[in-house]
Amino acid sequence: MAKAQQTTDHEKIRAWIEARKGRPSTVAGNGKSGILRIDFREKDEDLTEVDWNDFFRIFEESKLAFLYQEETASGEKSRFNKFIERG
Repeated sequence: MAKAQQTTDHEKIRAWIEARKGRPSTVAGNGKSGILRIDFREKDEDLTEVDWNDFFRIFEESKLAFLYQEETASGEKSRFNKFIERG
């Protein structure tokens, strides 16, 4: 089974998201202080794309960490991720 990693490093998070063609987003209707998500598909109507500055501002204000997986158990690039409380 592939192991998940955790980070708060903005550059590492951004590189991981961009390598998977993801876009920083929030849940629609929550504005610039919303719930963070990553949109990997065609534009999802339930998500609002935000710029990296707003994304990381929300990330820091919410005291989050990024849980992610580099590869699946079969060795393919993984898109598994989750925003969790720092602790």
